[in-house]
Amino acid sequence: MDFFIRLLQRLKLYDTVKTVGAFFYRLTPHYEREQKAMLSFYGQFIHPGDVCFDIGANVGNRAEIFLKLGARVIALEPQSSCAEILDKKFGGTDRITVIREAAGESAGTAELMVSEATTISSLSPEWIARVRESGRFSAYSWEKREQVKMTTLDDLISRYGEPVFCKIDVEGFEYQVIRGLSQPVGALSFEFTPEYIEPVLNSIRYLSGLGEAQFNYSPGETMQLALAEWVTSDEIIHILKTLPDASIFGDVYVRFHKSEN
Repeated sequence: MDFFIRLLQRLKLYDTVKTVGAFFYRLTPHYEREQKAMLSFYGQFIHPGDVCFDIGANVGNRAEIFLKLGARVIALEPQSSCAEILDKKFGGTDRITVIREAAGESAGTAELMVSEATTISSLSPEWIARVRESGRFSAYSWEKREQVKMTTLDDLISRYGEPVFCKIDVEGFEYQVIRGLSQPVGALSFEFTPEYIEPVLNSIRYLSGLGEAQFNYSPGETMQLALAEWVTSDEIIHILKTLPDASIFGDVYVRFHKSEN
């Protein structure tokens, strides 16, 4: 597979093959099953009229689900090529706002390392080094650079309101994004990979300090929570540090309990 990917990259056909493959995939029964699974899964967090943040929206696969659930979506995507796709894809939809920025701990600018596979472009050189060394993404390169504008979750909340759900998928930059949040929200998710687990654990510790938080996780793209019961920050940290398979990746889910005043 690595050889095939590198060959397509050298021939400058990778994006074309990926786009054509994605088109035909949407015609398959598996795609329909996947869509139903995502609607069911995210439906436990999102209801019609809710505000959702999609941080690292890429080409809008999750934003599309959030819209189908009736949400108002704030989609943050710094990659110019992906932002153009989002504009075309959702241009006629007034329930989504596409923002060509990245999220971090503070406002400003940063250098985005762009991969030919747009889903793994990253603001974190450390994360890139780890996933190369582990072999997870050894077939890919991050040669292009884009200067991108930075904002924070707090700033987005001040502009668009508190999200009921916030999806964070930023390839190793999760902790910096979460550090830009100073208040609990309804629920959020962020990605983890075992070879770069310490920033994930720091994110959990930080979030537990914002309010009464409960944690769970979902391995891979299963669209299922792994734990029957939500657990504390200490418990989820222990679980993630002792996963039996070093190839396991997925998303941590957090929900906050807010007392009624």
